[in-house]
Amino acid sequence: MTFIEQLSAAWSSNNSLLCVGLDPDLDRLPAAFSRDAAGVLAFCKAIVDVTADLACAFKPQIAYFAALKAEPELEQLCAYIRVRYPHLPIILDAKRGDIGATAHQYAREAFDRYGAHAVTVNPYMGFDSIEPYFAWPDRGVIVLCRTSNAGGSDLQFLDVGERPLYQHVAQLVADKWNRHGQCALVVGATFPEEIAQVRALVGDMPLLIPGVGAQGGDVEATVQAGKTGQGTGMMINSSRAILYATPQDGEDFAAAARRVATETRDAINACR
Repeated sequence: MTFIEQLSAAWSSNNSLLCVGLDPDLDRLPAAFSRDAAGVLAFCKAIVDVTADLACAFKPQIAYFAALKAEPELEQLCAYIRVRYPHLPIILDAKRGDIGATAHQYAREAFDRYGAHAVTVNPYMGFDSIEPYFAWPDRGVIVLCRTSNAGGSDLQFLDVGERPLYQHVAQLVADKWNRHGQCALVVGATFPEEIAQVRALVGDMPLLIPGVGAQGGDVEATVQAGKTGQGTGMMINSSRAILYATPQDGEDFAAAARRVATETRDAINACR
């Protein structure tokens, strides 16, 4: 099954467009977990277990693991998801952006070492920074387009012939780079009007949309701007708001995470 097929099936089976980001921060782990790589793995597994029926994908951020020398734990986490929840795609959030043989090694890392179903990549070295990932024709290549951070406008909004650069990137991916039909784009929830412009350019291509939750993106505006005619087409990511949800009324961390994930999933669905 290809990445797009798996993602489409997850949208349907879990009735969800919610992507749960796995960004483990030692300083914010619940007291029950050790402040080390083993604690990170146990915490992430617990989050996966309580949100797996609410999500369409999981998105581990590689930097949070690599900074702790916890790459082996990331391998174990990805293997855990693949075995326990094989219907849910794993998106490795790595934002890789190199060329040639180096890019091929990054692809091997994502797809062979971690077994990710998709990986985020940076397009600003051109097509030859993307092409090596297509050696795995069933895997997803998710290209940064219009990011949710304020500084994204420094480059992404530059005029490149009567349209901003991010729209040029979207058109390139849709028209020329989507060799196996497994590409997607990153477009931030903090700019819903730009989500709509990207959607108009790329048709039903999936969009990975960060910025909902801790970054304050508007759920209704995001969904209305980014949904396809089928009411899908998005992986709306929430990380910190779910991982570090504040417990209420005797909840533990897992119950709080599940409550926020449920609320987020339901808020998205109410706008579809």
